[in-house]
Amino acid sequence: MLEKTTRINYLYDFYQSLLTEKQQSYMSLYYLDDYSLGEIAEEYEVSRQAVYDNIKRTEAMLEEYEAKLLLFQKFQQRNRWIAEFKALIEHESVTKEELAQAIAALEKLD
Repeated sequence: MLEKTTRINYLYDFYQSLLTEKQQSYMSLYYLDDYSLGEIAEEYEVSRQAVYDNIKRTEAMLEEYEAKLLLFQKFQQRNRWIAEFKALIEHESVTKEELAQAIAALEKLD
């Protein structure tokens, strides 16, 4: 469950601007502020089921955006590359300056 929550949080960070205000609000309250479905329903004066359905549809939309745009996947790959370069700086015979420049270039991609 924690892995799913972390993934949805990242997808929300990347794609929140593509969501409606209502979707952003529900997702923010549920995933970032840890509100329960009941608390969100009470705040918006709707049923728990309406909140649940909206959140599930929004999660599916976020996954669709990721499938098409791959922003999160690219972010993860860049982080792996940066970690590998940092390890090489400490352990291999590549010059530190060369790797430091490569890492700086990768970090600018974000």
